[in-house]
Amino acid sequence: MKTITYKGKTFEIDDLGFLLDHRQWSREFAEALALNLKIAGGLSDRHWQVINFIRDTMKEMGKCPLVYQTCKQNGLRLKDMRELFPTGYLRGACKLAGLSYREGYLNHYTYLPLEEPQPAAAAAPDKAYCTDVRGFLINPDDWDESFALHRAQDMKMPVSFSEKHWQIIRFLRDSYYKNKVVPTVYETCEAFNLEIDELGDLFPDGYHRGAVKIAGLRVR
Repeated sequence: MKTITYKGKTFEIDDLGFLLDHRQWSREFAEALALNLKIAGGLSDRHWQVINFIRDTMKEMGKCPLVYQTCKQNGLRLKDMRELFPTGYLRGACKLAGLSYREGYLNHYTYLPLEEPQPAAAAAPDKAYCTDVRGFLINPDDWDESFALHRAQDMKMPVSFSEKHWQIIRFLRDSYYKNKVVPTVYETCEAFNLEIDELGDLFPDGYHRGAVKIAGLRVR
């Protein structure tokens, strides 16, 4: 566990800089993080509009809104979001709002350990996968196409993947192994010349909670 202190307030964060308990969030937390997230000149009214939307949605719905929802409700294109939060939606906007992918599941009163493994539904009688409690693959090296197809069964996905689905999944995995980090939603859309709503049509459950999960990856 790490801490950051700003304007007399101390916040507990994890190794990636996400707030451990989103209920401890305050504007000072966001202001402190903005200094490290490539946001020049501090947080503007447009930044706060997005941050407040994310937090208000969390309070109302019990989970962090998808990037598609945030863009649509705030009249933003993907390039607008990128200009506001250069480090990504999850690793930028959501982080500033005091949330992480953990708050995308169940409800915001429930806290589950990130690393508690459990076997996912087997792709075949002799095949099982070790996932965390949210269905993310623990070891990306264990991934195969059967894992992707079985994860998709739990989501709002078509019966069979299109070639575009597989291209994106392969891109995510290739980028991860090349750069040792999951690419941002900006980088993925840019690689395939996609607008955010087009990505949403392909992966309705979200970028991280859909595409990244199916690719056997997770932000960690």
